[in-house]
Amino acid sequence: MSAAEHRAARPDAFPANWTSRVAWIGLAVYTIYATSILDITWARFVTGLDNGAKFLARMFPPNMQADKLDLIATGMIESMQIAVLATFFGVLLSLPLGLAAARNLAPSWLAWSARGLIAIFRSFHPVIVSILFVKAVGFGALAGILALIVSSLGFVSKLFAEVVEEMNPKQVEAVRATGANFWNVLVMAVFPQVMARFVGLTVYQFDSNIRNSTMVGIVGGGGIGAPLFTAYQRFDYDVVLTILIIIIAIIMVAELVSGRIRRIFQ
Repeated sequence: MSAAEHRAARPDAFPANWTSRVAWIGLAVYTIYATSILDITWARFVTGLDNGAKFLARMFPPNMQADKLDLIATGMIESMQIAVLATFFGVLLSLPLGLAAARNLAPSWLAWSARGLIAIFRSFHPVIVSILFVKAVGFGALAGILALIVSSLGFVSKLFAEVVEEMNPKQVEAVRATGANFWNVLVMAVFPQVMARFVGLTVYQFDSNIRNSTMVGIVGGGGIGAPLFTAYQRFDYDVVLTILIIIIAIIMVAELVSGRIRRIFQ
């Protein structure tokens, strides 16, 4: 066999993936098209940098007046209360919903019904859900708590169901072979395998609820979001910076605490 015939007969080590190439070309073309119709220009970007620099300059120094700090402290305490209550009730409801959505434990009709409900919970941003609850129950912390409970259900239930589906089925089968009922199977075979991951999901959701409690407050869901939005409207950018610094500090502390809790349960 000649060298040319040998090269022709030898399979290509890196075959061309034309489907992937066409997809990347299509994405590049669409990106250019979307950029053109959305009025995204370099001039606007440069102007935005200048406006942003002026905005940041007006933020400094942060406002540390006693009356402002008292107002901010009240809002942050309410935001923390919203996050704690929303996480507690959201996780409490996510446990049975996640078990119902696990296809290796629940019958198919129940699992798919639960997954459909979870998909509904995940379809809307917490701010949108908060607007709906503000219309239903009025302004205040209750609307924010209910909105974050819905958000927690959508996130924790989905991931918990996936954790249950990934567990080792041999332990479940061994407990079932003893004639144990469904509750005993959960206690003896399911929970020991998944509770560490469930605790991790809970802690992560608490972090998320702390951040989201700020956003739901902007639309009337209570917490620090209302003072933050009011400060923006009044052009009190030094107060805005103070609120942002406190939010960042609280989230960093919560991240450290949550990391310690996750290591304990690993």
